[in-house]
Amino acid sequence: MIRACTRSVQKETQGRQDMACSSLANQVRSERLPELLARVSSGEVRAFAELHALTRARLRRIVLAVGAAPDDADDILQESFLKIWRNAARYDSRRAPALAWMSAIVRNTAIDHLRIRRQPTYELDEALLFASASTASPAEDFDYASAEPIARAVLARLPEDRRRLVALAYLKGESRESLSRRFGVPVGTVKTWLHRTIAAVRKDCLAASAAA
Repeated sequence: MIRACTRSVQKETQGRQDMACSSLANQVRSERLPELLARVSSGEVRAFAELHALTRARLRRIVLAVGAAPDDADDILQESFLKIWRNAARYDSRRAPALAWMSAIVRNTAIDHLRIRRQPTYELDEALLFASASTASPAEDFDYASAEPIARAVLARLPEDRRRLVALAYLKGESRESLSRRFGVPVGTVKTWLHRTIAAVRKDCLAASAAA
């Protein structure tokens, strides 16, 4: 009995330590990325290698979340990082966090890939509600400064569970199957929730933007 309790305490302590380490790593990464992008914009290969190492795993999850096949993920990532390399000089930390800027490029590259391959999926339909592949690239003229407060206000009005669902799906890149287990509902229900929530967010963002 005592041994079992001791093991339970040890596991809980280890879990807290792991969460603290993960939080610290994320903070260090978020502070590091703008500096690396600035160095990449000057053509520094070593900085690009570090940027790649810090973000590849998370960006790959975004590719898979959009609906790309695992076998295609590496090719999509390679193309995405090439775009990041070419457009690093256009990144403006005042308009968007570095990871959000990179994630938008990766997401749109994955969407383009799926459209070329003619692989319509539910996840692609959801992603297209965020951005059409026919619009300008996020690396070009998108006005993050104007869009960010509108998006934040709209998302803040969502119920807590829907806001968390959207964050996990589109910012963390969590799969629909994982979200199904996390929320205790079928995968189809998760997809329906996401589809309806993003459609509502898009509608509210467009209305707020028109009124601004």
